Amino acid sequence: MTGVRFYHMTRTTLEQALPQMLEKTLERDQRAVVKAGSEARVEALSARLWTYHDRAFLPHGTAKDGRAARQPVWLTVEDEAPNGAEVLFLTDGASSERIADYALCVLLFDGGDEEALTQARGQWKILKDAGHDVTYWQQDESGRWSQKA
Repeated sequence: MTGVRFYHMTRTTLEQALPQMLEKTLERDQRAVVKAGSEARVEALSARLWTYHDRAFLPHGTAKDGRAARQPVWLTVEDEAPNGAEVLFLTDGASSERIADYALCVLLFDGGDEEALTQARGQWKILKDAGHDVTYWQQDESGRWSQKA
């Protein structure tokens, strides 16, 4: 089954955490799909990936950019992997019916948002009951991730 990691953001925002995680994905020569909750969020994340670091950017694309098969990171609201991604990132409470198609699924949620916490708990139960290898990660005071479950 697919490895599913829940990342409980308590010290950073999605805009801060996602680029670092995508960098690590690309360093492992893996492709990624980031599924967001709205087109506006896709556009905001796309802009962030171009500017998150003053000396670097993350190569990526969206439906507006086209050429999905050539993009190492694909940002979308659809449940798709047109770039042959091995890693799925779910943000904004997004879900997928295709988690088993990926080697890894990463769910990022805001620890300060009670609705996001409730939704993540529900997703945890569904994915664990489906037999996925589910783990829970939380940020410590320094912002580092540590596995809690």
